[in-house]
Amino acid sequence: MNPAERIIVALDVPKLAAGLALADRLNGAVGCFKVGLELFAAGGPDAVRWVRARGKVFLDLKLHDIPETVGRATAVAAGLGVDLITVHSSGGRAMMARAAKEAHAGGARIIAVTALTSLDEHDLEEVRIQGPLVDLVIARARLAQEAGCDGVVASPHEAAAVRSACGPSFLIVTPGVRPAGAPVGDQTRVAPPRAAVQAGADYIVVGRPITGAPDVRSAAQAIADELAGG
Repeated sequence: MNPAERIIVALDVPKLAAGLALADRLNGAVGCFKVGLELFAAGGPDAVRWVRARGKVFLDLKLHDIPETVGRATAVAAGLGVDLITVHSSGGRAMMARAAKEAHAGGARIIAVTALTSLDEHDLEEVRIQGPLVDLVIARARLAQEAGCDGVVASPHEAAAVRSACGPSFLIVTPGVRPAGAPVGDQTRVAPPRAAVQAGADYIVVGRPITGAPDVRSAAQAIADELAGG
């Protein structure tokens, strides 16, 4: 895979015009654009359609509801022409299976969020989840695979364990990626781009280190160069 194709840029901005401007400037320099909660709240389905006209779309809404509701929402999302859709693995096997069925019928892939990269084991204890965080991620990844999901979202810290547990064809999308020296912000489980891919990530999600740079294309190219070992 071309290193630039591994980069998913998070268009986490509050206005649709700003998101489209970023997509225009980065068109051809990265593999995919993430439309998450912020941009979707700003532009709705039109945000997806207009970003899709500029490249592939990773629709990251982390759907989490009863299977029927998630299935219907997934079918609508797949109809927008997106490539990847997220559900939250804590919704359970039946919900993920229904989402996978609808996504595949619409030509999209479904990936399950295991544990947010902002969480650590203390956060899990507060919501009564016991044990090592990596064990939770592996268990949820295996359940997602059994339910028919195409892959998971997991931090760089768990990517190698997920790869070992779920095999070479299971997609791993890794947020929490920060180039050396970049602020980590609200993330806790982070790693540099090349380390994330070496750990097993197929795709890395990068937001502020690219979108907040003075020259977004140069920032994206620097990460692609790092992935290539240059």
